[in-house]
Amino acid sequence: MHSLSMGAMDASVVRPNRSLLLLLLFTALLFLGMPEALAHAVAEGDKGFIQESSGVMVLPFIYMGAKHMITGYDHLLFLFGVIFFLYRLKDVGLYVTLFAVGHTVTLLLGVLAEINISSYVIDAIIGFSVVYKALDNLGAFQRWFGHQPNTKAATLIFGLLHGFGLATKIQEYEISADGLITNLIAFNVGVEIGQLLALSAILIVMGYWRRTASFWRHAYTANVAMMSAGFLLMGYQLTGLIVSQ
Repeated sequence: MHSLSMGAMDASVVRPNRSLLLLLLFTALLFLGMPEALAHAVAEGDKGFIQESSGVMVLPFIYMGAKHMITGYDHLLFLFGVIFFLYRLKDVGLYVTLFAVGHTVTLLLGVLAEINISSYVIDAIIGFSVVYKALDNLGAFQRWFGHQPNTKAATLIFGLLHGFGLATKIQEYEISADGLITNLIAFNVGVEIGQLLALSAILIVMGYWRRTASFWRHAYTANVAMMSAGFLLMGYQLTGLIVSQ
């Protein structure tokens, strides 16, 4: 996977654009101010539906899964980082598939095996995944340690962690055992549909941006902003964990 090579870029390329940085950081702060329902949960109305539903309900759960992904800003930040330097569709498909497989396995495993992990801890780890991907894109690991971590393995591992985040929330809603497996699979299908829709929009925007001279001027800044957003997400969740004790 590509990363920014600081030695190969002149100072004008890597100089952060302050306006873009402030805009992206402001967006991250807006994300942090959103209701908890948008962070590895579902909207309040959907929560009531899940609690009251019984039996196989494929289409409603597909809809809720897609809605969860499209409004899941931490998922999208991580995936934005994953595809930032991917140009070939087969590469995008590979990494997205690895993330989806991880997400699917732990969503099903977490709910069916009733594995409970603090949502604050999981969401803090997900914030860390955003930081990790931004540092990877910036080539930090190669400069610091002289070694490039396996990005495919990292994507799969973080996919597993992301899935646990949603599984933890779903268990809180006491979903009916009647039709549980089918509904969970339908929900995850919806998650992947939402992921494809969101990524399609991101790729269209990225495609236009990459054709402009500003891409390489602002690539460094965009990844620094993404890393800052990841740290903010981590801080927000760790603060919630401390306060909840």
